[in-house]
Amino acid sequence: MFEAAEVGRKLSKEQYKAQVPLLRAELLEVQQQLLQAPFPVIVLFAGVDAAGKGETASLLSEWMDPRWIVTRGYTDPSDEELERPRLWRYWRDLPPHGRIALFLSAWYSSPIRQRVARRITTPEFDARLDQIATFERALTDDGALVLKFWMHLGKDAQKKRFKAFEKDPLRRWRVTKDSWKHWRMFGRFIEAADRAIRKTSTDQAPWHIVEGEDERYRSILVATALRDAIRRGLERARDASPAARPRRTKPPSAGALGATLQRIEREFNVLDELDMDQRLDRRRFETALEKQQGRLNLLQRKASAAGVSTMVVFEGWDAARKR
Repeated sequence: MFEAAEVGRKLSKEQYKAQVPLLRAELLEVQQQLLQAPFPVIVLFAGVDAAGKGETASLLSEWMDPRWIVTRGYTDPSDEELERPRLWRYWRDLPPHGRIALFLSAWYSSPIRQRVARRITTPEFDARLDQIATFERALTDDGALVLKFWMHLGKDAQKKRFKAFEKDPLRRWRVTKDSWKHWRMFGRFIEAADRAIRKTSTDQAPWHIVEGEDERYRSILVATALRDAIRRGLERARDASPAARPRRTKPPSAGALGATLQRIEREFNVLDELDMDQRLDRRRFETALEKQQGRLNLLQRKASAAGVSTMVVFEGWDAARKR
């Protein structure tokens, strides 16, 4: 099954730059229409390590409006979650109508890892997959649009990527002992993944196998598939009910409170003191970005181990790149 995703498909920088502006505009357009639609969009990312699951989810949040996107990643279940049905923690994170959810390491991760580690038998694995298929069927029967992307790398390509990360001081944090442990069990991992995909890929919730070696290729492929799926969902909703057609609404008037706030801002605005002429050239920016991403990731791991939660709030002017 995965041989077709190991042929080395690539997209040149020129081709990529030519496609991105229109694709981003179309994604934003369907996302705005989706806000009035009677269904949510659920996107699952699964696949081998270093194949671009997190990077692709982050890119979609960058290309679209993140205010209407929920992103969730999962590790081992908590004690509270272990006391409840296996799929409960995913069910509680499902998005409402009109919203998009991006799920990483969700309901496929644990069964596949347990089967690879031989902690469950093949019949037990199949039972888990049947439960997942029933769960997804319930979602789609309720109107949800479910897309599943398997991000794939061949074993040699994965090893090459790990080695490249380890040689780069700014990206070596991406490779852990578990990364190499999983790589050594690559054959068993692919065998379990093949079984999972064959048993759970349906017309209502299909799997898309994405070759993850070239970042530009996988980005365009996933974004295009998402755009087209939302378009089809919107068309079905319009055909089913005229009331489901997207409607433009007028923004609320500022009112007395808005007028008061404007008066206060005219009297005193600390933003007037900001130095708006600061600049950073692209090379320095990219180097600093990699370094700070590494620091942030390692700090997040420590915070997670210590049970410390973090909340980040962004406010500011429109078009100031809060998202």
